[in-house]
Amino acid sequence: MAVMCGPLQARPSPAVFLDKDGTLLEDVPYNVDPARIALAPGAGDGLRLLAATGLPLIVVSNQPGVALGYFPEHALDGVAQRLGELFALHGATLGGFYFCPHAPAADGSLHCACRKPGDGMLRQAAAAHGLALEGSWMIGDILNDVEAGRRAGCQTILIANGNETRWQPGPLRVPDYIVGRFDEAAAIVIAQQARHLTHVSYVSPASPAPAASSAASAQHLRAVA
Repeated sequence: MAVMCGPLQARPSPAVFLDKDGTLLEDVPYNVDPARIALAPGAGDGLRLLAATGLPLIVVSNQPGVALGYFPEHALDGVAQRLGELFALHGATLGGFYFCPHAPAADGSLHCACRKPGDGMLRQAAAAHGLALEGSWMIGDILNDVEAGRRAGCQTILIANGNETRWQPGPLRVPDYIVGRFDEAAAIVIAQQARHLTHVSYVSPASPAPAASSAASAQHLRAVA
């Protein structure tokens, strides 16, 4: 598995894992030309929303073009750089870019743990960044993305934009949410993260603290606010 990653998290944190082609970017098969890389509809606004969560944003992408000889692995360095630029243009930070350079066998079977629908890239990212997969999200445009996310224990969002054509069923291939655009997926993450915000404690006006401890109470309120 090849990887380009950012700094290790100080403590375990959930993350948002993003498929690249067809989800975050317009789907241009086997493209590694930075000049032809463009965000998918709603992706710019979606990145702004996701940046507001403070969660690491990790791209995980199958890149069989390496194994098939369509481009060398080092060509993905330019892709990673362009992704970082696009994230920055929309107020977000690319926390990591993980790609699987392998291709499936002729019968479709896999010979690696990293290619989606396997969850190898997500688990590698979690180990490298100190991420908690429970509470993390996987956003993609096909059911292989959903399966990879569910194998890793993430919540999953399918962007049903027409890129999934096979619709192979399975217990791990049922997304938690289905939307039409990237920004709609980001809005779901925002809404669900808001439910986990810590409630701020307060002193009820009906039960004032004794005068002798009023200064200590005020200090406590400032600390938790």
